[in-house]
Amino acid sequence: MYHSRWKGSHYEAGLRYGNILHKKGVNPIDNMPINDERKEFAAKCLAIYEKFYPEIVEEIKGMADGLQIDYMDIADFLFTMYCFVFDNKCSCFAFSYKGKTIFGKNSDFIVSMEKFCDSAYYKLNNAYSFIGNTTAWTEMEDGVNEHGLAVGLTFIYPIKIKPGFNAGMLVRYILEKCKTTDEAILALKKIPIASPQTITLADKSGNIAVIECNCDKVVVLAQEQGKNYIFTTNHFVSEEMQKYQFDGVDDVHSHERYETLVNAFTNSQDYSLNFAKDLLSGKMGFMCQYDRKQGLDTVWSSIYDLTDGTIFRVEGNPSRKAFKQDKRFSFAK
Repeated sequence: MYHSRWKGSHYEAGLRYGNILHKKGVNPIDNMPINDERKEFAAKCLAIYEKFYPEIVEEIKGMADGLQIDYMDIADFLFTMYCFVFDNKCSCFAFSYKGKTIFGKNSDFIVSMEKFCDSAYYKLNNAYSFIGNTTAWTEMEDGVNEHGLAVGLTFIYPIKIKPGFNAGMLVRYILEKCKTTDEAILALKKIPIASPQTITLADKSGNIAVIECNCDKVVVLAQEQGKNYIFTTNHFVSEEMQKYQFDGVDDVHSHERYETLVNAFTNSQDYSLNFAKDLLSGKMGFMCQYDRKQGLDTVWSSIYDLTDGTIFRVEGNPSRKAFKQDKRFSFAK
């Protein structure tokens, strides 16, 4: 897993990253062919990003200048992620218990791309600093910012899409722009959304929620009365979103992982950091026990202790590797 560092303006950060890749003779989109449908969709998304998030367009332009390619070549890939079929499958949860709030996530991905995953440290001008993890770059799949707001996505198979922000760009925007779960929910209700996904949110005050959303709806699932946890996998559970649910074979164990989460939170008497580690590591049921021969595995696991301000991550499958603390980043006091 890479550990990139982004600093300065968005353009400067992108330019530096592009220059580094260019000097290594690497063009990250060389092996990512984009068809005309995706190019047309990306062109329609561009105006929305320019209105709601112009900084991200500047970052893409900087990276393109560093790589000495056209910036739309990068945008065509980034703006259309999650809107067309994409092999990112995840599990997220958060809980607030005995004064401690913890967020956890497994990122499940195709093993052929495992070595390209990145845990990025962003400290940009006029933006909240954050640690974020991604299977690509610029877009983020989970992370925590300096104000103790953690966010993570889970992929939902696309049934209906419209030009707007995709899942990874929503996570990136929230990390840079929002301090609390409530601020993030307001942002999700304001920004045009392209792809279907769930967004799990937790802040250091203990406010936790799962958002099921797509281009038509934003449904907020807060913890139920008497319960202090939330969780999600790769399918919608709210009644409002069922008409957008893919009616096909669940070949990524989404429902099995969901049942593991149900059982773990229902039957446990004590939620803690060790509980989060054990759950993500598959010690409470199926969570990460994929057959790598089938091409899918858990490629990283994240735990954010929002009360103590600590970050733990496994770079690989947590059933085989140990969580280690990431000390690159300090929360704001």
